Amino acid sequence: MDKPLLPRESGQFIAEHSRDVFIEDAGVQKVAEMLYDLRRSDALTASGWKNANPLAPAPTSEQALNWVFVVDTMNFSFWPEKETERCEVTYKGTTYTGYMTLCASVTRAMEEGTPITDPSYFSQMSVEELGHVLRSDNETAMPMLQERHQALTEGGHVLLEHGGSFQSFISQAGNDARKMVELIVEKIPSYRDEATYEGKRIAFYKRAQILVADFWGMMEARGEGGVSNVDWLTMFADYRVPQALVYLGVLRYSDSLLQALKNGERMSSGDRREVEIRGCSIWSVELIKERLRELVRQKDGQACDVNSAIIDFYLWPFAKQHHKEMAHIPIHLTRCIYY
Repeated sequence: MDKPLLPRESGQFIAEHSRDVFIEDAGVQKVAEMLYDLRRSDALTASGWKNANPLAPAPTSEQALNWVFVVDTMNFSFWPEKETERCEVTYKGTTYTGYMTLCASVTRAMEEGTPITDPSYFSQMSVEELGHVLRSDNETAMPMLQERHQALTEGGHVLLEHGGSFQSFISQAGNDARKMVELIVEKIPSYRDEATYEGKRIAFYKRAQILVADFWGMMEARGEGGVSNVDWLTMFADYRVPQALVYLGVLRYSDSLLQALKNGERMSSGDRREVEIRGCSIWSVELIKERLRELVRQKDGQACDVNSAIIDFYLWPFAKQHHKEMAHIPIHLTRCIYY
């Protein structure tokens, strides 16, 4: 079987053929200028993600890298069936929703003495044990418990076969971001985020890329950088960042797509419109990155090392912070293990 197009090439191919999602040049320019103004701030650094996620263990702690693996392996599908029925987890006096419920649950479990970051434990844990770790404060459980359990135990077995930790597993890729993504996708089935579009096999690899980006962020925060080829990574195509890109005028949806989303229509993973939302998100961030680099070259006379992962690390918290202003832009509803 032919290999799929890689995420960047997939994004470009989809953007060139898209029927319902369009990239607006004025929006690309606007966001590039917005990021240009932030170019010297912590918001656009690899270690900046740590500030956005206070629930992650200290980068220097022994469990930090395995914590990243556990969380990213279960990092999918947090949107509620009804706005009034949200899974909530309170940790140290703060109540979290969405993705942060997962981070809070895993950190809470560590504090309670559950060896949740040890592959020899989480590769063998029962669905009931994981349900206890991920327990909600209210009647609304975190969605897709069975799928999270399967992904986590499967990932745990792979780590045990390759040295027993995420670091020993990922070290086989020699600190090259592209090789890391390829290794993860090859060895761990739940990370194979692929689809078919206009007769071509395409790939997004959202969780594999975010796992590598988080590993890079941890290593940078430790002062042990050294991950090369990070510029190969694209943004991480989910349901929250596209909403921010529409809000910022970078993406535009056709009337029919917008109506379908407003009607709450569910889209299966691989639906043409879902693929277009994700693919155009990837390609639009590539265009923003190139425009930003151009601005830095023209105005500052120097090179700019901001990459797509860092732009995503900025846009995702931006979407969370501005969720009330963006409430009129519906997210697409796709229940799957890829994001």
